[in-house]
Amino acid sequence: MPYSRPRDFHHPGRSAVFAQNGVCATSHPLAAKAAVDILQQGGNAADAAIAGAVLLGLCEPQMTGLGGDCFALIKPAGQDQIVALNGSGRAPAGLDAQALRDAGHDTVPLGGPEAITIPGAVDAFCTMSADYGLLELGQVLAPAIRYAEEGVPVAPRVAFDWAEAADRLQGTARDFYLAAGQAPRVGQVFHHAPQAELLRRIAHDGRAAFYEGEVAQDMVDSLTALGGTHSLDDFASTRCDYTTPISGSYKDIELVEHPPNGQGAAAILLLNILSHFDLAAMDPLGSQRAHIEAEASKLAYDARNRFIADPDHTARLDHMLAPETAAKLAALIDPGRAMPAAATLTEAVHKDTIYITVVDKDRMAVSLIYSIFKSFGAGLASEKFGILFHNRGAGFTLEPGHPNEAGPGKRPMHTIIPGMLRQNGRVVMPFGVMGGQYQSCGHARFVTNLIDFGMDPQQAIDAPRCFAYDGELRVEAGYTSGVVEELAEMGHAVMRPVTGIGGAQAIRIDHDLGVLEAGSDPRKDGCAIGY
Repeated sequence: MPYSRPRDFHHPGRSAVFAQNGVCATSHPLAAKAAVDILQQGGNAADAAIAGAVLLGLCEPQMTGLGGDCFALIKPAGQDQIVALNGSGRAPAGLDAQALRDAGHDTVPLGGPEAITIPGAVDAFCTMSADYGLLELGQVLAPAIRYAEEGVPVAPRVAFDWAEAADRLQGTARDFYLAAGQAPRVGQVFHHAPQAELLRRIAHDGRAAFYEGEVAQDMVDSLTALGGTHSLDDFASTRCDYTTPISGSYKDIELVEHPPNGQGAAAILLLNILSHFDLAAMDPLGSQRAHIEAEASKLAYDARNRFIADPDHTARLDHMLAPETAAKLAALIDPGRAMPAAATLTEAVHKDTIYITVVDKDRMAVSLIYSIFKSFGAGLASEKFGILFHNRGAGFTLEPGHPNEAGPGKRPMHTIIPGMLRQNGRVVMPFGVMGGQYQSCGHARFVTNLIDFGMDPQQAIDAPRCFAYDGELRVEAGYTSGVVEELAEMGHAVMRPVTGIGGAQAIRIDHDLGVLEAGSDPRKDGCAIGY
């Protein structure tokens, strides 16, 4: 991956972080520091990623928490084989799509128990720790336990998102996540003592402390009181799965993704479509590149919405990844005119996710993404332990017969996707792009920033973004007004988003120099830290 765009030191920006022994890049500095501390205590990338991810549930509670789901790609030390771990939970056995339709719903309600699937992240963290970690789980969870008790000062972007979503909090969740009915201010310290107790129990008893006994009963009782169908059996039976990653090539780089129920296949399809255009000859911040990417995204997301679902119900994955499929779709793109938007899924637009990546001294690499879906999830929390419930079930459709139709025991289509890049058979970069629906498009843009425009990881993250979704082309402020006018003339309904689109982190493994090069998104509060 040759780089040809040196940083302009006349302008504000970030240099990439270089280190030899280990690096963490994530969206909050306290979590990055905790992860590196775990490495320096003798832990590996799996230990560090778990430590940082769990702490992020306290640093950014509107984005993630123990009541959410996660996915991870793991490259063990000494090999380039990548393992995929699916930590997404399933719908309760009592979920009934027809009952929702009979009650007058066209979509799964975002703020009710109907959208709450069983949280899968805790089981995945415990499994990853047991199978790949070096340290005891109690040592790994110690930073999060300490911060839950002592508190975390609220960071600026977190405070902005918290205030924007505070009205989504309902009932007990308002007691746990608001201060005197208000979102905390920048610098105000947020405590969560019940979560410290919960984490101590997980450290001592593993997954059983969460999915059985008093904690599970707290969640079931809280959900039952809200009208949910969730049972203790639903929680006790929750298990993560190891799966085989899928991949696709773009020029000399291989993009490795999770298989369904994640949307990684859409990122691969999108790159396959873009490979039919000479992006490298375009202005990276010009209207032509933005237009081609927007049109390709519409087509890739249309395929995603038709085919991706629970793994047991996804039947056309090979078709999505086939080169001839991309060629046929690329031929539909008019270089000068926007096509209508793809039909959207029933899930709401969301941007609420954390991503963390760690590479250690032995070059074990972890790419992990962890979310409660919409900001503060369903806006509901358990009564005793204050566990925020995600509303990932809003990723289901209520269309009868659709592969992604809501149903008992099914996993919904997921937007969160961790990524890795391989070159010449060797893993060269774990990376991830936050931003809900944007993530597949974000993966493709990140790769083309690297490959077609010679950007380093930090530049590829910093570069302005745009995203065509739900009838709009969202264009960040880094694009000039002239480009916006040209896109509008092509037929795009251009709008400027309130905040930047998503966030991202990446670590480049330079096998020749023996160093790690990391970047972290300035759209968030985080950073990369190495040693």
